[in-house]
Amino acid sequence: MLEKPVSKAKERVRIAVDAMGGDFAPASEVEGAIWAQRENHNHFDTVLVGEKEKIQLELDRLKAKNSSLIIHHASERIAMKDEAVKSLKMQDSSIAVGMKLLKERQVDGFISSGNTGAVMTHALMTLGRLEGIQRPAIASFLPTEKGIVVILDVGANAECKALNLYQFAIMGSVYTNYIFKKQNPRIGLLSIGEESTKGNEVTLVAHKLLSEDRSLNFIGNVEGRDVLKGTCDVVVCDGFVGNIVLKFTESIEGYLTWLVKKRVKESILFRLGAFLVKVSIRDLRKVLDYTEYGGAPLLGVNGVCIICHGQSPPKAIKNALKLSAEMVREDVNQRIISALQNRKIVQPIN
Repeated sequence: MLEKPVSKAKERVRIAVDAMGGDFAPASEVEGAIWAQRENHNHFDTVLVGEKEKIQLELDRLKAKNSSLIIHHASERIAMKDEAVKSLKMQDSSIAVGMKLLKERQVDGFISSGNTGAVMTHALMTLGRLEGIQRPAIASFLPTEKGIVVILDVGANAECKALNLYQFAIMGSVYTNYIFKKQNPRIGLLSIGEESTKGNEVTLVAHKLLSEDRSLNFIGNVEGRDVLKGTCDVVVCDGFVGNIVLKFTESIEGYLTWLVKKRVKESILFRLGAFLVKVSIRDLRKVLDYTEYGGAPLLGVNGVCIICHGQSPPKAIKNALKLSAEMVREDVNQRIISALQNRKIVQPIN
């Protein structure tokens, strides 16, 4: 058993990292944890969960022998190809062990760049849902003309009921308020038209629920073209649509880079301005770089859980650790519970 974590009242928390999860594990996870420790050594402790010998080899390779990182051994590793439900049998996997540490409050948060389905399944089965939450949602971040927009769900729920979308809005509002410090964040419901009469049956009922809640800053329906304009601070949709929006956005930088290179080869004018274009592309990459945000929180489960990209480099792991610690300090989950308790909602048919 790990030592008892330092009290959060002293602004020091303990975060567990699935050291065997990502495509480059444990190298990226260990190096990212070292970066986070160097930048935030007075703010949180990090526990690396996974095969002890492999983790230690990485620490030695990076010459971090004096590191205060804690290693917690887990003998199994869930592969990306493993089915989420079947992974529940692997009770000594790095994901399962990390979730147990979180449930037992030996750590305050858990991050993983491993199998997303397995992370969600273990989180639901081990941690359970927050009181009042029907379905958890993955919240991701996108850059806009006016800053950052939080979009949820981006993959946890392919199909949703209106009540789910309504609860996503509440969770997204709380999260955006306390993590991005946006007071009374504007909430938009993603649909096929701005009018309240546009959308499928679930969207129509969700619009009614959101409109009736005066404590939410609901601005109405938003269309796909509004997302990157910064029309709102929180975009609500089901996981099927949200995942498509997220993946499409991730492709923008690659397409624009290809387009510019193509034009440079075709036009002497473009070649003359190649240097300035190169600088612009570099800036664009930074804006669209997911590693700046670390990972996507799984909101609605009874514990702080961050899901990272499978190819997360050390920078993403470092920032995911910082995000996880911030969620713990801001007590986001308890604030979500309180927000739900203050609302008396009769569950609609859809």
